[in-house]
Amino acid sequence: MFFALWPPDEIAGRLAAVAVDFSQAAGGRSTRRETIHLTLAFLGDIAVERLSELRRVAGEIDAAAFDLTLDRFGVWQHNRLFWAGCVSPPLLLDLAGALSKRLLAAGFAVAEAKRTFVPHVTLVRKLVRLDVALPAAQALTFHCGAFVLVRSRLSDKGSAYEVLARFPLAASQR
Repeated sequence: MFFALWPPDEIAGRLAAVAVDFSQAAGGRSTRRETIHLTLAFLGDIAVERLSELRRVAGEIDAAAFDLTLDRFGVWQHNRLFWAGCVSPPLLLDLAGALSKRLLAAGFAVAEAKRTFVPHVTLVRKLVRLDVALPAAQALTFHCGAFVLVRSRLSDKGSAYEVLARFPLAASQR
């Protein structure tokens, strides 16, 4: 289970195309368009009996909607990932921080809760070549008016995601 921001189809399609192109040059497994997201909090396995509590905690988050601009690409060599990222807007950091804090207070384990939140969208996993030039970044902006709770199911074809709940963010000045 994890909480995430889900970009609109157009943005996901553009990121998926970049992922395919980069994976052809660098090797690795590109992220499929339908699974492109920005993780806010990764929880791992959660007992079905705790889902209502998880929904309640997330529903109590009081955070404002915001626009997010993905405007850079990078490679993390230590875990062989190609990603798209951004300068962290304060409202994104507020959302991720509040979510993590409330989940921890409710007794949920949040992966990497002790690390600084680094917003990114994973585009290619298991890179073979780490020396491939990064593509030129074009700013991709989308409105984040809600975050989602997602269940991940692993198979030999990769992860399949099911959105279990949507949590609206408060309207903000745009």
